[in-house]
Amino acid sequence: MAVFLLAVGAACCLGLGFVLQQHAAQRAPRSDLLHWRLLLDLMRMPEWLLGTTFMVSGLALSALALDKGEVSLVEPLLATNLIFAMALSRILTRQSLGRSGWAGVALLAAGVTMFIVAGRPTGGGAEAGALRHWLVVGVVVALTLLLVSTARRMPLFEEATLLALAAGLLYGLQDALTRTTAQRLDIAGVGEVLRTWEPYAVVASGIVGLLLVQSAFEAAPLRMSLPALTAAQPLAGIACAVGFLGDQLRVTPAALAWQATGLVCIVVGVIVIGRHPAMPT
Repeated sequence: MAVFLLAVGAACCLGLGFVLQQHAAQRAPRSDLLHWRLLLDLMRMPEWLLGTTFMVSGLALSALALDKGEVSLVEPLLATNLIFAMALSRILTRQSLGRSGWAGVALLAAGVTMFIVAGRPTGGGAEAGALRHWLVVGVVVALTLLLVSTARRMPLFEEATLLALAAGLLYGLQDALTRTTAQRLDIAGVGEVLRTWEPYAVVASGIVGLLLVQSAFEAAPLRMSLPALTAAQPLAGIACAVGFLGDQLRVTPAALAWQATGLVCIVVGVIVIGRHPAMPT
């Protein structure tokens, strides 16, 4: 229950933060896209600072959730941030949810429930060796670089979607590394943690992910970026958790079928909610 409340609280803060950040980022100069000066310009906007405060609070709550629960349990719950983003967007745009909005909410909630109930995520498995660890991290980083390089050659709307996908992959990796860091901190203390690479990778992935997200928010409406971000993060986080953290899911044919169905429902629900007219244009 503690993990559930922490993860849902994190999703609430993240959803509210993303909407406020995008509302501010869309007013930034286009020349700032994918440049570090974008963050400097945004820091002068009170609305963006408020959104960032919400986002940092969400990251802190998600770190606590990851310390107490498995990544493959926390990640699907974090995907519900889109519901809270929809709630705030609905207030800003004064749009009713309608059938499509409620259908998206129902699909997202059903997908999260199906994946958790069918998969029964548990920790305690043996962590992967260094080769497999670096292989999974390398694949995520390589996909991120590929998406960013491809995005630079696309029109703004498509660029926003690809940049958000890249940020989602980095955030999923960041969540897995956050759990590794938290576990090591509990066992060995701060001194030992600071001698490993994971905490620095957490900070680096967070900063680069922030730049990618704000560039996506600047480039196009929220509906073009937030669904991609919200869908990519849990998929990358679960892949990393199973790939090198030792998280275990049920692997019977029926369980795998329900897990796959749950993930599909999460992705479809995220897309349906993100395309709803309540999302700011």
